[in-house]
Amino acid sequence: MKKSYDILIIGAGLNGATMALGAAQFGLSVALFDAHKMSDQLETGFDGRSYALSLTSVRMMRSLGLWDALKDHAQPILDIKVCEGQLPDGPSPFFLHFDHNEIEEGPMGHMVQDRYLRPVLQAAVDENEQIDYFPKVKMQSHKCTAECASVTTDAGQDYTGKLLIAADGRQSATATRAGIRRKGWDYGQSALVCAIEHENPHNATAYQYFMPQGPLAILPLTNNRSSIVWSETHERANSIMRLDDAAYLSVLRPRFGDFLGDIKLAGKRYKYPLSLSIAEEFVKPRFALIGDAAHGIHPIAGQGLNAGLKDIAALCHVLQDTQKRGESIGAIDVLERYQEWRRFDVNLLALATDGFNKLFSNSNALLRAGRALGLGIVNQMPRMRRSFIREAAGLGAKDLPYLMR
Repeated sequence: MKKSYDILIIGAGLNGATMALGAAQFGLSVALFDAHKMSDQLETGFDGRSYALSLTSVRMMRSLGLWDALKDHAQPILDIKVCEGQLPDGPSPFFLHFDHNEIEEGPMGHMVQDRYLRPVLQAAVDENEQIDYFPKVKMQSHKCTAECASVTTDAGQDYTGKLLIAADGRQSATATRAGIRRKGWDYGQSALVCAIEHENPHNATAYQYFMPQGPLAILPLTNNRSSIVWSETHERANSIMRLDDAAYLSVLRPRFGDFLGDIKLAGKRYKYPLSLSIAEEFVKPRFALIGDAAHGIHPIAGQGLNAGLKDIAALCHVLQDTQKRGESIGAIDVLERYQEWRRFDVNLLALATDGFNKLFSNSNALLRAGRALGLGIVNQMPRMRRSFIREAAGLGAKDLPYLMR
C-alpha cells in the first residue's frame, strides 16, 4: 500500500532535516528518509566538528524555533582578520579586518558545534507531527512523472509525493538516478580539521591566513577553544595525519604563530579531500536538489553549510508562495524559480572561492607582495570593507528568503 505525502526528502543530514522542518512549518507533510540514523552520527563528547553560521543562517535557525536550544552553546564571531601567511615568517603585517560594529544587525555569525546542532535538529524532527522520519532505509529507485514523484525502498515499500528532494550529499545517488551530471575538479588539496584548546583568549575573532600550501582558518569556539581548518596537498596531508598528536601540533604551530599561547588538541582529527562539484541542473519536474547534492565548494570562506541553508530558505520561500497561489509545488515552472534564484549565487560563490584559492595558494614572491598590499588597501576603504562584511554575514542579497529575514 502506497502512502502519500506532499514532499519526499532523501537524506536526513543537516540539510535534509532542516528542509523537512522548513516545509512542515507552512503545513506541508514530509517523509524524510535516510540510510542511517541521525543519532548514529552523534558524538557524546567534544570532537571539534563545527560550523560557521552566518547571521542570516542564525536568523533561519530562529525562524524554525531551533535557536533557543543552540544559543547557549554558540560562539559569536565579532571580528574577522584576513592576511597572508608564509613559513617561517608567520602572518603578514598587512591585513583586512572585518569588525561587526560596522553593521547594525549584530555579530556576523556564530560558531556552532556539530554535537549540539544534530541533536537539536533530530529532536525537532521527532516532535513535528507533519514529518514522518524513516531511518535506516535505502532507496532502490525513484520516478518522477507529470502527476507525482514516487520512491521504492530496498524493502519494496512505495511512497508517493508531489515533490522529491535530494539531500544525500555530493555523491548523491538520487541525482545520479535522475540523470543529472556534475561539473568540477579536484583541488589537489585536503582539509585537515581539528580543534585546539589555547592559553590566551580568542576574543571572538576568526582568522583566515592564506598560505602557499592552501588557506588556514582559525575559528573561535566556546571555552577558549578554536576550530582549525587547514589545507595541504593530498600527499602532505596524508603524511601529517599519520603523525602522533605531538608531532601534528609541531607542524601546525608555526603556521599561525604564538598569539594564542600554548595550544593542545581537543577532540579528534579529520581529513577531507577538497574539490569543486556543481550539479548542471538543480531541478527537474517534481525533483529538486539542495545542499551538497547540488553543490560542493572550497571551504575557504566557510560557506558550505550556509549555502545549503540558503537553498532550503529559497525553496521554502518558492513553495510557500506557490501554495498561496494554488499552484502545484512540483511543477517545473515553479521549481525553475528556485533554480534561477540559487544557481547564479552558487556559481558566483564557486568562482570566488575557486579564484581566491588559486590566487593565494602559491609562493610567487611578486604575487605575495601584491596580495598583501591589496588586503591592506581594501582595509583602508570603509565602503568596500563594509560590503565585504555584509557578504560574510549573508546580508549581501537584495531579496532574502522569508526564513532569513
